[in-house]
Amino acid sequence: MPSDVTEPKWSLRLPADCSIAAIRSVYDLIREAFGRQDRLEIDCSSVDKADVTSIQLLLSTARTGEAQGRPVVLTSFSQSLRNTLRRAGFASDALIDQHFPQKKDGT
Repeated sequence: MPSDVTEPKWSLRLPADCSIAAIRSVYDLIREAFGRQDRLEIDCSSVDKADVTSIQLLLSTARTGEAQGRPVVLTSFSQSLRNTLRRAGFASDALIDQHFPQKKDGT
């Protein structure tokens, strides 16, 4: 009988404010969640305020996970976060996908 083994993951929903004013608490949330499981899924759907500090934190988290062999996957980018990514120089969805691993269509 095949076992239904799924990769352990921890899901974290980012708060609405991911701007520089709140980035320390966002960092603490991500750090705590990252320490819990081998795989971290970050839901970005609630982000209303974002700036370059939030982009730097997400990029650093994704790269740290990759370097440690611990997948970090971002889900459901809010329009505000997408706009911030574009203003930060990630001009296309392909460029965003290249730097920020994302879960799409249930995968």
